[in-house]
Amino acid sequence: MHVKGNWRSGLGVMDWRIVSRQTISKAVSRRGLLSRFRRDQAGNYAIVTAVAMPVLVGIAAYGTEIGVLLHKQKVMQHAADSAAVTAAVAVVTGASDHGAVQAKAVAASYGFNSSSGPAGGNSGPVSAITVNSPPTTGQNVSNQAAIEVIITQPQARLFTSIWGTGKYTLGARAVAVPQGKPCILALDRTASGAYSEQGTPNVNLINCSVIDDSSDSSALNVGGSARLSTTFVGVVGGVSGGSGITATYGTTTGYHYTADPYASSSYPSYSGCDRHNYSTHNTVTLSPGVYCGGIDLQSSASVTLNPGIYYLDGGSLSMSGQSTLKGTGVTLVFTSSSGNNYASASITGGATISLTAPTSGPTSGIAIFGDRSMPVGTTFKFAGGDAQTVSGAVYLAKGAVQWAGNSSSQDKCTQIVADTIQMVGTSALQVDCKGYDVKMIGNPALLIE
Repeated sequence: MHVKGNWRSGLGVMDWRIVSRQTISKAVSRRGLLSRFRRDQAGNYAIVTAVAMPVLVGIAAYGTEIGVLLHKQKVMQHAADSAAVTAAVAVVTGASDHGAVQAKAVAASYGFNSSSGPAGGNSGPVSAITVNSPPTTGQNVSNQAAIEVIITQPQARLFTSIWGTGKYTLGARAVAVPQGKPCILALDRTASGAYSEQGTPNVNLINCSVIDDSSDSSALNVGGSARLSTTFVGVVGGVSGGSGITATYGTTTGYHYTADPYASSSYPSYSGCDRHNYSTHNTVTLSPGVYCGGIDLQSSASVTLNPGIYYLDGGSLSMSGQSTLKGTGVTLVFTSSSGNNYASASITGGATISLTAPTSGPTSGIAIFGDRSMPVGTTFKFAGGDAQTVSGAVYLAKGAVQWAGNSSSQDKCTQIVADTIQMVGTSALQVDCKGYDVKMIGNPALLIE
């Protein structure tokens, strides 16, 4: 700095310089603060947030409203699915209005009521619930058995009311088809003719259906002049001889696999032998126990079985001529303690068999129970004709069953679950199984849309 002054008064000059430097430093400091204030953006966040807050709140509110609607839509679709399936089940059990009453009751259980206020018992929004058979839209408009359920309900606007005054209308649709209650299930997944009829059998399944788990192109085979009358046929693979089939609710190929309903069932362990190679042609009463080598009922034999489990350890249940076997609360178990020579059955025409499964205990609902360890394809021939009746399940998961029997006037509940099933004579089966404690095979209705 260039300074003019009295050099003889150096101290004074020095004081002036010191004061001048302090003044300059303060001025520079003020300019720096002003510059820093102009550059400082820390306060901008508050300003930006204040300006953006209405937009942010709006986005959050809009997202919440859309989320509520999506959730409501999901619930509505579940309600439509359940209502359609329930309506189809109601038709199977005899409903004459396409199951409309049951469908509306199910929809109401989800909160979708066709009336509101005191009369409807619900103060929520009114829903429109429509039941159509056949469906009015979709790929099943020509399927007379299909049942369509449509649910619509208006939804009041919340935040979005600032953009409009109209209501949203949510809708859901589902289509189901009745299948009847399955009474025959062929478990083999690859066999040709897993269910089959050849020659002249006339099989009439009353209010029950046939399910075939085989994926073979001829998984279900109805040949010759054989006839199958049923409520529904579901086949994983294909059908041969479809012209011989009459199915109230149709025949579906490419059907889903149906699980073995008795896969978790088992019978108690056993040991020893109570009878060896038992054979009779007399009138006798037998008690539960282990029959090693099987049971042979010769012509004119008449055998009554006391309630309980009868183990056939090897050998066969053999009946011929005019022999008779009957029992209530009975399970026949076909097995082998040696792991080979598994017991089987051979019942020919003229023999009379009348068995009713127990309704309690480990084998409840099962009249005939085959060991799952036996070789696949072990033959079980039940060809007693009209005089052959079994109330309960014939469960032979590895067995190749040949069946002819069950008069519709004598028996109301028969299931056949086996590896393969061949109908070899006129038969009539029903599954009016209330009180028999059998397990349901699959579902009596199928959701198809």
